[in-house]
Amino acid sequence: MPDDPMLTLVTPLISAVVIALFLRRQGNLAAGVSVAAAGIVCLLSIKLIWGGGPEEGHVTYKWMHLGALKMNLGYLWNSNTATMLFVVSFVGFWIHIFSLGYMHDDEGKARFFGGLSIFMFSMLGIVLADNLFMIFIFWELVGFSSYMLIAHYHKTDEASQACKKAFIVNRVGDLGFLLGIILTFWSLGTVDLGELKAIAAQHPEKVTHALGLLLMCGFIGKSAQFPLHVWLPDAMAGPTPVSALIHAATMVAAGIYFLIRVDFLFTPQVLDLIMWLGAGMALYAGVCALTQRDIKKILAYSTLSQLGYMAA
Repeated sequence: MPDDPMLTLVTPLISAVVIALFLRRQGNLAAGVSVAAAGIVCLLSIKLIWGGGPEEGHVTYKWMHLGALKMNLGYLWNSNTATMLFVVSFVGFWIHIFSLGYMHDDEGKARFFGGLSIFMFSMLGIVLADNLFMIFIFWELVGFSSYMLIAHYHKTDEASQACKKAFIVNRVGDLGFLLGIILTFWSLGTVDLGELKAIAAQHPEKVTHALGLLLMCGFIGKSAQFPLHVWLPDAMAGPTPVSALIHAATMVAAGIYFLIRVDFLFTPQVLDLIMWLGAGMALYAGVCALTQRDIKKILAYSTLSQLGYMAA
């Protein structure tokens, strides 16, 4: 298989590095670099999907070994990967275009577009990752870029409080997620998604309720489901393009995508719990949206409702 998917991952990283090192005081040029990188990623994703991209499978590159733990970098490519890659890159590109006008006179323009590039890199990493360890690294990078972008108007109390709330609440979910990864390696001997799927098929008794519940914590935190839903409405204190890209279109959908990616690690009982939590959030958040007067908070609660519907 060609390495084209990895090129989509590296492109926004190069953009973020260039902006951070050379363009911190040149907002217009930084915006141009970030938008160009997003456009390249979008074109590459279209090429991968409709232009004869890689067949289903995965490629792994050796990184380091710590005893029995193999920490590798690679990508797992299938129809779900292709779909999510296109959604993230296509929506991300148009949010970048919208941001050109929205952030036209902003003093922190370079910092903002650098943050967008870091977010694109992090989100694409989650989409392509072929093992739980790699997913967790990009999971945390998404959290960092979300914190940075929510805090863009850090001189206001609303934004400064909202970014801290989002960061802390997500770390609660991520702690459970990390414990789930540790338990996965301890009980199944690997964190590679392909190997885990084969083991789960051959030895379903090794897939326990505790394992599924801990991994579910990552979904609950990132997709802002009950009881960790409290951060998303406040996160709307960031610039509107951030609310559209991260907190309504892509980042919060990462939790749903993760459920699909590792569905074989959930017992039927855990899946039932996810269904009931999702159904409850769909109803609760929908009612909350009806009571809001701030249009961005209406967007936040309606997003929560739709994420709950998808989980159910």
